[in-house]
Amino acid sequence: MLNNEIKDVFFDLDHTLWDFDRNSGLAFERVFQKHKIALPLSDFLREYEPINLIYWKKYREERVTKEELRRGRLTETFNIFKLKFPIETIDAMAVCYIEELPVDNHLFIGTVEILEYLSRKYNLHIITNGFEEVQYQKLNNSGIKRYFNTITTSEEVGLKKPHPSVFKTAMAKASATPQKSIMIGDSFEADIIGARNAGMHTLFFNYRNEEVSLEYFAINELFEIKNYL
Repeated sequence: MLNNEIKDVFFDLDHTLWDFDRNSGLAFERVFQKHKIALPLSDFLREYEPINLIYWKKYREERVTKEELRRGRLTETFNIFKLKFPIETIDAMAVCYIEELPVDNHLFIGTVEILEYLSRKYNLHIITNGFEEVQYQKLNNSGIKRYFNTITTSEEVGLKKPHPSVFKTAMAKASATPQKSIMIGDSFEADIIGARNAGMHTLFFNYRNEEVSLEYFAINELFEIKNYL
């Protein structure tokens, strides 16, 4: 139990509260319809999702730009199926996807219930690497923005998680101290290691069942947060 010392709870958004994979699949369904892509969506998503994760890791490490991420993840996936599109079409699909992404706003099971529970006891905050223009839409459209006192994006800071400055900026905005703050997120590298290096407590949302050292607190379902807070 950590509840005696914690005052501020910081959440990641995508893959932690907001069901990114489900919402992303629905967004791509509309992108494929609009651009008349003759490829089974399930086949595309099977290849796209791991490529997307690799590109996000490169983006966190400043090895690709936002534009390179948006183009590269599509181009590489279509290449697997030997589909070639002009760069203008790839860019149009990338823009269309970003516009469609916040339309559906499925949350992980238990999201609203756990936020309701925590908001009665703690100050809640968001720290996200996602693109600023869509993260606020996701929070608003899903109806959970009201639970959070502050929202910190990597684009606002100019650095990305796991850089400690992102967490320190978020804590400064929240008037929080590391000793009384906890970070909850699904990326062990970006959320857990990053927050640890900023002096925060951590709780790993391990819904993918990754192998993780027992020295880290971890949960597989959001309701398990009640075991710690």
